[in-house]
Amino acid sequence: MGNIDSTFAALREKKQLALMPFIPAGYPDLAITAALLPAMEQAGANLIEIGIPFSDPIADGPTIQAAFTAALAKGLKLAEVFDMVRSARAKVSIPLVAMVSYSIVYRYGLERFAADARKAGFDGLILPDLPPPEAAAVCAKVQAAGLSTTLLVAPTTSEKRRKEIADLSNGFIYYLSVSGITGERDRLPDNIESNLRQLRGMTRRPVCVGFGISKPEHLAQLAPVADGAIVGSAIVKKITQAGSADPQEIARVVGDYCRSLLTQVR
Repeated sequence: MGNIDSTFAALREKKQLALMPFIPAGYPDLAITAALLPAMEQAGANLIEIGIPFSDPIADGPTIQAAFTAALAKGLKLAEVFDMVRSARAKVSIPLVAMVSYSIVYRYGLERFAADARKAGFDGLILPDLPPPEAAAVCAKVQAAGLSTTLLVAPTTSEKRRKEIADLSNGFIYYLSVSGITGERDRLPDNIESNLRQLRGMTRRPVCVGFGISKPEHLAQLAPVADGAIVGSAIVKKITQAGSADPQEIARVVGDYCRSLLTQVR
């Protein structure tokens, strides 16, 4: 948790927006996932979100769904993801957070999952399908294991529920730029700045924005009102377009894209 706290504290001191790329674990294979982690840090990423493939994703659009399906079709196991993170951790100093359905956590066993994720080198969990008040007991156990917890806030989430989510999210708050599914978008909603100011007025926890972020202009728009930008589908598309290139070439392509995203905010 300290790694996430110190990362956002340092960025706030410099008045910089955090870049948080999302990659699906095991897509197209774990060797490429491992190569991407240090490459994205070197390209300017401040945190990395690693998606644990799930057969029935809640809000993932077609790009991420296809990546998850491909990873699962190869028989990807959770233990293999933990092993990959553990082996790659020595090359990566920034926080790593797992985006994981609570269904996976529940089947694995909550205490066991939190302990194994922490041992592997994760700093936190994003739990997209765990609403309050049910989330309270789960978040307490995850935090007791030394991991941060992050829950999602949608534009339609009530003010009361937003406050509950903010209280349970001790890493950062994940704000969805739009209601619906992930995917690249040409422009961000007109009301995003006002919604973010309202949310940040409720809590001192960092607020990061995902869904539709894919351009340097998007990061520039978010920089005055958010703490971080989460880029997912656009990065997965870069990985897909690289096809059968070797891991280092795919890492270079994704690294170059991450650098391009930061041109207007760094």
